[in-house]
Amino acid sequence: MSKPRALVVLVPLLLLTACGTEGGAGSGGADTVSPDLPVAGTHWTVDAVTVDGRRSAAPDGARVDFESGGRVRGNSGCNTFGAGVVVRGDTLTVSPDGVTEIGCPTDRQRFETELLKAFSGPLKGTMKGDGLRLASADGRNSVELTAEEEAPLRGTTWKVEGLVSGGTASSLPAGSGAKARLVLGADGRITGNLGCNDFSAVARLDEKARTLTVEGPAATTRMMCTGPQMRLETKLYELLDGPLSYRLNQRTLTLTDASGEGLTATANAR
Repeated sequence: MSKPRALVVLVPLLLLTACGTEGGAGSGGADTVSPDLPVAGTHWTVDAVTVDGRRSAAPDGARVDFESGGRVRGNSGCNTFGAGVVVRGDTLTVSPDGVTEIGCPTDRQRFETELLKAFSGPLKGTMKGDGLRLASADGRNSVELTAEEEAPLRGTTWKVEGLVSGGTASSLPAGSGAKARLVLGADGRITGNLGCNDFSAVARLDEKARTLTVEGPAATTRMMCTGPQMRLETKLYELLDGPLSYRLNQRTLTLTDASGEGLTATANAR
């Protein structure tokens, strides 16, 4: 009877040995594929860039946003830019395809040139804590990023960046929006600037329904405004006179009324 028992024990051992030789995730085999870096839908502050071994700290406002669908949007601290991105394992291949042409101070223009050079082509990504480093194959060019937290709706200064009509966003009219901003206070008031004049009003926020309702007419100062400023001010004043739906996406706030008219704003750089 001892031989049958020995065979019964031997068969499971053979099966376990065979299973242990198969390749797969975590097996350490040569055919193991590294998972893609989880960057889609993430938002980053640019800390510094290195070009040809020379490191430069980033100015306020420099950022990179990885959108879904293989797109990247960013800001150099002066101009905004776009790019396509393909992620394969720990390598991101970045293909820049557009940049605005706002005039920048000399130091910001130099940084922008370096950022656009470093943030291009195949880059190996290394994540550590809340940081991400993207480096060229030879290591001479790199971009250092830190993950951004979502800006709180209340207490943040939201700079008005554009208008929304029928679901389509557009930039503010030239010469109109340098001062336009909103702040939702813990005291139940909304304050800020409409493009020329400061304003203040009572506001009711429903975070469950994601609605903001300005109650009663806003009180404003009475400064003289240029034509573009006055047109923007009139638009924003009318928009804030009633209930608005809001959408908060990391550091971007969108407010729209029932007809689809509204505004987009970004959180001021910290």
